[in-house]
Amino acid sequence: MMTKAFTADELEKRLISFASAIIDLSSKLPRTPQGRHISLQVLRSGTATAANYGEARGAESRSDFTHKLGVVLKELNETAVWLQMIQQSSLFPPDKIVALLAENRELSRIVTASVRTARGLNK
Repeated sequence: MMTKAFTADELEKRLISFASAIIDLSSKLPRTPQGRHISLQVLRSGTATAANYGEARGAESRSDFTHKLGVVLKELNETAVWLQMIQQSSLFPPDKIVALLAENRELSRIVTASVRTARGLNK
């Protein structure tokens, strides 16, 4: 559970670290048709999280910010599905995915809380 609020810079650094770990994972997946397909999908969604958060930080309005944070959350959700597929398949050792899934869940919770705050739902 989170014990402190994250600053925008800290969250961006965590999203970039997460994206870097996804890049590393995707490079280690087998070069079979299945491995290449999943590698490209998880690479796209897992790296989009940090890029879209950067876009959110430059939002022009509260509604634009909230919308862009929602996109970050969607990409995190998609990445979680791909990671679970990798974990349950024989493409990569399942135990190597545990930490990435845990970080994905925590980042999702942080972004969800940020969306709720931006929408004024945490009062």
